[in-house]
Amino acid sequence: MPVSAEQRSEIDQIRSETKPTRRVTVPALEEILYEPLPVLDHGFVRVIDYMGDDNAVVQAARVSYGKGTKKMSEDAGLIRYLMRHWHSTPFEMCEIKFHVKLPIFVARQWIRHRTANVNEYSARYSIMDKEFYLPQRDQMAVQSTQNRQGRGQTLNDQESARVMELLKNDSEQVYEHYQEMLNEDEKGNVIDAGREGFARELARMNLTLNYYTQWYWKVDLNNLMHFLRLRADDHAQYEIRVYAEVMLDVLQRWCPHTFGAFKEYRMGGANISTTGIGIVRRMLAGEKVQQSDSGLSKREWNELMDDLGLEKLKA
Repeated sequence: MPVSAEQRSEIDQIRSETKPTRRVTVPALEEILYEPLPVLDHGFVRVIDYMGDDNAVVQAARVSYGKGTKKMSEDAGLIRYLMRHWHSTPFEMCEIKFHVKLPIFVARQWIRHRTANVNEYSARYSIMDKEFYLPQRDQMAVQSTQNRQGRGQTLNDQESARVMELLKNDSEQVYEHYQEMLNEDEKGNVIDAGREGFARELARMNLTLNYYTQWYWKVDLNNLMHFLRLRADDHAQYEIRVYAEVMLDVLQRWCPHTFGAFKEYRMGGANISTTGIGIVRRMLAGEKVQQSDSGLSKREWNELMDDLGLEKLKA
Protein backbone atom coordinates (compact mmCIF):
# COMPACT_ATOMS: atom_id res chain seq x y z
CA MET A 1 0.00 0.00 0.00
CA PRO A 2 1.31 3.52 -0.83
CA VAL A 3 0.79 4.92 2.70
CA SER A 4 0.26 3.26 6.07
CA ALA A 5 -2.66 3.97 8.41
CA GLU A 6 -0.32 6.08 10.56
CA GLN A 7 0.84 8.10 7.54
CA ARG A 8 -2.77 8.52 6.37
CA SER A 9 -3.70 9.94 9.77
CA GLU A 10 -0.75 12.36 9.65
CA ILE A 11 -1.69 13.52 6.15
CA ASP A 12 -5.34 14.06 7.18
CA GLN A 13 -4.21 16.13 10.15
CA ILE A 14 -1.94 18.32 7.99
CA ARG A 15 -4.68 18.78 5.39
CA SER A 16 -7.17 19.81 8.07
CA GLU A 17 -5.03 22.80 9.05
CA THR A 18 -5.24 26.15 7.27
CA LYS A 19 -2.96 29.16 7.66
CA PRO A 20 -3.51 32.81 6.70
CA THR A 21 -1.10 34.10 4.05
CA ARG A 22 -0.50 37.02 1.72
CA ARG A 23 1.22 34.69 -0.75
CA VAL A 24 -0.47 33.58 -3.95
CA THR A 25 -2.30 30.25 -3.63
CA VAL A 26 -3.89 28.11 -6.33
CA PRO A 27 -7.24 26.57 -5.27
CA ALA A 28 -6.99 23.62 -7.71
CA LEU A 29 -3.57 22.71 -6.34
CA GLU A 30 -4.61 23.30 -2.74
CA GLU A 31 -7.23 20.58 -3.26
CA ILE A 32 -4.53 17.91 -3.59
CA LEU A 33 -1.84 19.47 -1.38
CA TYR A 34 -0.11 16.77 0.74
CA GLU A 35 -2.41 14.09 -0.73
CA PRO A 36 -0.59 10.97 -2.08
CA LEU A 37 -1.50 10.40 -5.73
CA PRO A 38 -1.02 6.66 -6.36
CA VAL A 39 1.48 5.45 -8.98
CA LEU A 40 2.36 1.82 -9.82
CA ASP A 41 1.67 -0.73 -7.07
CA HIS A 42 3.19 0.98 -4.01
CA GLY A 43 4.33 4.39 -5.25
CA PHE A 44 2.92 7.89 -5.06
CA VAL A 45 3.50 11.56 -5.83
CA ARG A 46 2.64 14.23 -3.24
CA VAL A 47 2.79 18.01 -3.63
CA ILE A 48 4.38 19.30 -0.43
CA ASP A 49 4.80 23.00 -1.24
CA TYR A 50 4.84 25.44 -4.15
CA MET A 51 5.64 29.06 -4.95
CA GLY A 52 4.07 31.19 -7.65
CA ASP A 53 1.57 30.55 -10.44
CA ASP A 54 0.89 31.70 -14.02
CA ASN A 55 0.86 35.31 -12.80
CA ALA A 56 4.37 34.92 -11.39
CA VAL A 57 5.61 34.00 -14.87
CA VAL A 58 3.93 37.07 -16.34
CA GLN A 59 5.22 39.33 -13.56
CA ALA A 60 8.78 38.12 -14.07
CA ALA A 61 8.56 38.72 -17.81
CA ARG A 62 7.17 42.24 -17.37
CA VAL A 63 8.86 42.95 -14.00
CA SER A 64 5.48 44.26 -12.84
CA TYR A 65 4.11 44.99 -9.37
CA GLY A 66 1.44 42.33 -9.23
CA LYS A 67 -1.29 40.47 -11.03
CA GLY A 68 -4.01 42.30 -12.90
CA THR A 69 -1.66 44.63 -14.79
CA LYS A 70 -2.97 43.23 -18.08
CA LYS A 71 -6.06 41.38 -19.24
CA MET A 72 -6.04 37.61 -18.70
CA SER A 73 -6.07 37.05 -22.46
CA GLU A 74 -2.94 39.17 -22.80
CA ASP A 75 -1.24 37.28 -19.96
CA ALA A 76 -2.06 33.94 -21.60
CA GLY A 77 -0.76 35.29 -24.90
CA LEU A 78 2.49 36.37 -23.28
CA ILE A 79 2.98 32.94 -21.73
CA ARG A 80 2.44 31.34 -25.13
CA TYR A 81 4.96 33.75 -26.65
CA LEU A 82 7.54 32.91 -23.98
CA MET A 83 6.99 29.18 -24.51
CA ARG A 84 7.04 29.47 -28.30
CA HIS A 85 10.35 31.31 -28.32
CA TRP A 86 11.99 29.23 -25.56
CA HIS A 87 12.33 32.08 -23.05
CA SER A 88 13.09 30.10 -19.91
CA THR A 89 13.91 32.51 -17.07
CA PRO A 90 10.32 33.71 -16.35
CA PHE A 91 9.31 30.08 -15.77
CA GLU A 92 12.18 29.66 -13.31
CA MET A 93 10.39 32.06 -10.93
CA CYS A 94 7.93 29.33 -9.90
CA GLU A 95 8.95 26.33 -7.80
CA ILE A 96 7.29 23.17 -6.54
CA LYS A 97 8.29 20.48 -4.03
CA PHE A 98 7.24 16.86 -4.44
CA HIS A 99 7.44 13.86 -2.13
CA VAL A 100 7.86 10.82 -4.40
CA LYS A 101 7.87 7.12 -3.59
CA LEU A 102 9.35 5.13 -6.46
CA PRO A 103 11.29 1.96 -7.32
CA ILE A 104 15.07 2.34 -7.07
CA PHE A 105 15.61 1.62 -10.77
CA VAL A 106 13.18 4.43 -11.65
CA ALA A 107 14.99 6.75 -9.24
CA ARG A 108 18.28 6.01 -11.02
CA GLN A 109 16.72 7.21 -14.30
CA TRP A 110 15.07 10.18 -12.65
CA ILE A 111 18.24 11.45 -10.96
CA ARG A 112 19.83 12.02 -14.37
CA HIS A 113 17.80 15.23 -14.41
CA ARG A 114 20.34 17.21 -12.44
CA THR A 115 18.38 20.47 -12.25
CA ALA A 116 16.48 19.85 -9.00
CA ASN A 117 17.18 19.68 -5.27
CA VAL A 118 16.90 16.11 -3.97
CA ASN A 119 16.96 14.51 -0.54
CA GLU A 120 16.49 10.73 -0.51
CA TYR A 121 15.45 8.30 2.22
CA SER A 122 18.59 7.07 3.99
CA ALA A 123 19.01 3.30 4.20
CA ARG A 124 22.20 3.95 6.21
CA TYR A 125 20.03 5.37 8.98
CA SER A 126 16.68 3.61 8.56
CA ILE A 127 15.48 0.14 7.58
CA MET A 128 14.00 -0.19 4.10
CA ASP A 129 10.33 -1.18 3.94
CA LYS A 130 9.41 -4.53 2.48
CA GLU A 131 7.83 -3.03 -0.63
CA PHE A 132 8.95 -3.91 -4.12
CA TYR A 133 7.57 -3.28 -7.59
CA LEU A 134 6.05 -6.09 -9.65
CA PRO A 135 4.93 -5.16 -13.19
CA GLN A 136 1.42 -5.77 -14.44
CA ARG A 137 0.89 -8.54 -16.97
CA ASP A 138 0.58 -6.10 -19.92
CA GLN A 139 3.95 -4.52 -19.08
CA MET A 140 5.95 -7.76 -19.20
CA ALA A 141 7.58 -7.90 -22.61
CA VAL A 142 10.60 -9.15 -24.55
CA GLN A 143 13.54 -6.97 -25.57
CA SER A 144 12.72 -4.81 -28.58
CA THR A 145 14.62 -5.63 -31.77
CA GLN A 146 14.20 -2.02 -32.98
CA ASN A 147 15.05 -0.14 -29.79
CA ARG A 148 18.00 -1.23 -27.65
CA GLN A 149 16.52 0.39 -24.55
CA GLY A 150 12.88 -0.56 -25.06
CA ARG A 151 10.35 -3.37 -24.99
CA GLY A 152 8.88 -5.47 -27.75
CA GLN A 153 5.96 -7.88 -27.75
CA THR A 154 4.22 -8.84 -24.52
CA LEU A 155 5.20 -12.20 -23.04
CA ASN A 156 2.72 -15.04 -23.29
CA ASP A 157 0.90 -16.23 -20.17
CA GLN A 158 3.34 -19.02 -19.37
CA GLU A 159 6.45 -16.87 -19.79
CA SER A 160 5.01 -13.95 -17.83
CA ALA A 161 3.96 -16.26 -14.99
CA ARG A 162 7.50 -17.62 -14.76
CA VAL A 163 9.07 -14.15 -14.81
CA MET A 164 6.64 -12.97 -12.15
CA GLU A 165 7.54 -15.98 -10.01
CA LEU A 166 11.25 -15.19 -10.34
CA LEU A 167 10.77 -11.50 -9.53
CA LYS A 168 8.58 -12.17 -6.50
CA ASN A 169 10.68 -15.01 -5.09
CA ASP A 170 13.96 -13.15 -5.54
CA SER A 171 12.53 -9.98 -3.96
CA GLU A 172 11.16 -11.92 -1.00
CA GLN A 173 14.41 -13.81 -0.50
CA VAL A 174 16.71 -10.78 -0.56
CA TYR A 175 14.54 -9.08 2.07
CA GLU A 176 14.73 -12.15 4.31
CA HIS A 177 18.51 -12.06 3.95
CA TYR A 178 18.49 -8.29 4.52
CA GLN A 179 16.67 -8.76 7.83
CA GLU A 180 18.94 -11.64 8.80
CA MET A 181 22.04 -9.53 8.19
CA LEU A 182 20.58 -6.57 10.11
CA ASN A 183 19.27 -8.84 12.86
CA GLU A 184 16.27 -6.47 12.90
CA ASP A 185 12.72 -6.61 11.59
CA GLU A 186 10.95 -3.82 9.65
CA LYS A 187 10.17 -1.93 12.87
CA GLY A 188 13.75 -2.11 14.14
CA ASN A 189 13.16 -4.85 16.70
CA VAL A 190 16.11 -7.20 17.35
CA ILE A 191 15.53 -10.70 15.97
CA ASP A 192 18.26 -12.61 17.83
CA ALA A 193 19.57 -11.01 21.04
CA GLY A 194 22.58 -13.34 20.97
CA ARG A 195 24.32 -11.78 17.98
CA GLU A 196 25.28 -8.42 16.47
CA GLY A 197 23.62 -7.08 13.35
CA PHE A 198 25.43 -6.23 10.10
CA ALA A 199 25.75 -2.47 9.42
CA ARG A 200 22.68 -1.00 7.68
CA GLU A 201 24.84 0.85 5.17
CA LEU A 202 26.26 -2.49 4.01
CA ALA A 203 23.18 -4.71 4.32
CA ARG A 204 21.21 -2.48 1.92
CA MET A 205 23.45 -3.43 -1.01
CA ASN A 206 21.77 -6.83 -1.25
CA LEU A 207 18.32 -5.40 -2.05
CA THR A 208 17.12 -5.54 -5.65
CA LEU A 209 16.44 -2.46 -7.77
CA ASN A 210 12.68 -2.98 -7.70
CA TYR A 211 12.56 -2.05 -3.99
CA TYR A 212 10.96 1.30 -3.25
CA THR A 213 12.80 4.38 -2.09
CA GLN A 214 11.46 7.88 -1.33
CA TRP A 215 12.70 11.40 -1.81
CA TYR A 216 11.80 15.06 -1.72
CA TRP A 217 12.30 16.61 -5.15
CA LYS A 218 12.17 20.43 -5.48
CA VAL A 219 12.32 21.92 -8.96
CA ASP A 220 11.49 25.16 -10.76
CA LEU A 221 8.72 25.26 -13.36
CA ASN A 222 11.09 25.50 -16.33
CA ASN A 223 13.06 22.39 -15.36
CA LEU A 224 9.88 20.54 -14.39
CA MET A 225 8.62 21.03 -17.94
CA HIS A 226 11.93 19.79 -19.34
CA PHE A 227 11.57 16.65 -17.22
CA LEU A 228 7.96 16.14 -18.31
CA ARG A 229 8.74 16.72 -21.98
CA LEU A 230 11.15 13.78 -21.90
CA ARG A 231 9.51 11.47 -19.36
CA ALA A 232 5.83 11.89 -20.31
CA ASP A 233 6.71 11.06 -23.91
CA ASP A 234 5.48 7.79 -25.42
CA HIS A 235 9.10 6.67 -25.90
CA ALA A 236 9.92 6.96 -22.18
CA GLN A 237 9.99 3.82 -20.05
CA TYR A 238 6.53 3.03 -18.73
CA GLU A 239 7.54 2.98 -15.06
CA ILE A 240 8.82 6.56 -15.12
CA ARG A 241 6.22 7.76 -17.62
CA VAL A 242 3.33 7.04 -15.24
CA TYR A 243 4.94 9.32 -12.64
CA ALA A 244 5.35 12.05 -15.25
CA GLU A 245 1.70 11.70 -16.28
CA VAL A 246 0.55 12.27 -12.70
CA MET A 247 2.81 15.32 -12.51
CA LEU A 248 1.33 16.63 -15.77
CA ASP A 249 -2.02 16.76 -14.00
CA VAL A 250 -0.36 18.63 -11.13
CA LEU A 251 1.08 21.15 -13.61
CA GLN A 252 -2.35 21.69 -15.16
CA ARG A 253 -3.83 22.42 -11.74
CA TRP A 254 -0.95 24.69 -10.75
CA CYS A 255 -0.36 26.79 -13.88
CA PRO A 256 -3.13 26.12 -16.43
CA HIS A 257 -1.99 28.73 -18.98
CA THR A 258 1.59 27.50 -18.83
CA PHE A 259 0.33 23.93 -19.11
CA GLY A 260 -1.68 24.79 -22.23
CA ALA A 261 1.29 26.47 -23.89
CA PHE A 262 3.56 23.60 -22.86
CA LYS A 263 1.22 21.02 -24.41
CA GLU A 264 0.90 23.08 -27.57
CA TYR A 265 4.51 23.99 -28.27
CA ARG A 266 6.67 21.47 -26.41
CA MET A 267 4.78 18.20 -26.12
CA GLY A 268 2.56 18.59 -29.17
CA GLY A 269 4.99 20.52 -31.33
CA ALA A 270 7.93 19.37 -33.44
CA ASN A 271 11.55 20.45 -33.79
CA ILE A 272 12.51 20.47 -37.46
CA SER A 273 16.08 21.00 -38.64
CA THR A 274 17.15 23.45 -41.32
CA THR A 275 17.40 20.56 -43.77
CA GLY A 276 13.96 19.35 -42.71
CA ILE A 277 12.41 22.77 -43.35
CA GLY A 278 14.01 22.74 -46.80
CA ILE A 279 12.40 19.36 -47.50
CA VAL A 280 8.98 20.63 -46.43
CA ARG A 281 9.34 23.62 -48.73
CA ARG A 282 10.30 21.36 -51.63
CA MET A 283 7.24 19.19 -50.95
CA LEU A 284 4.95 22.23 -50.81
CA ALA A 285 6.37 23.31 -54.15
CA GLY A 286 5.20 20.00 -55.60
CA GLU A 287 8.53 18.17 -55.69
CA LYS A 288 8.57 14.47 -54.85
CA VAL A 289 11.42 14.20 -52.34
CA GLN A 290 13.07 10.86 -51.56
CA GLN A 291 15.09 10.00 -48.48
CA SER A 292 18.06 9.16 -50.69
CA ASP A 293 18.34 12.75 -51.95
CA SER A 294 17.04 14.51 -48.85
CA GLY A 295 20.30 14.88 -46.94
CA LEU A 296 18.74 13.10 -43.95
CA SER A 297 19.60 9.72 -42.49
CA LYS A 298 16.91 7.06 -42.56
CA ARG A 299 16.15 7.65 -38.88
CA GLU A 300 15.91 11.43 -39.32
CA TRP A 301 13.74 10.96 -42.39
CA ASN A 302 11.31 8.71 -40.53
CA GLU A 303 11.13 11.16 -37.64
CA LEU A 304 10.28 13.98 -40.05
CA MET A 305 7.66 11.87 -41.83
CA ASP A 306 6.17 10.96 -38.46
CA ASP A 307 5.92 14.67 -37.54
CA LEU A 308 4.24 15.42 -40.88
CA GLY A 309 1.91 12.44 -40.70
CA LEU A 310 3.37 10.91 -43.88
CA GLU A 311 4.40 7.36 -44.65
CA LYS A 312 7.71 6.27 -43.17
CA LEU A 313 10.31 3.99 -44.69
CA LYS A 314 9.92 0.35 -43.78
CA ALA A 315 12.46 -1.21 -41.43
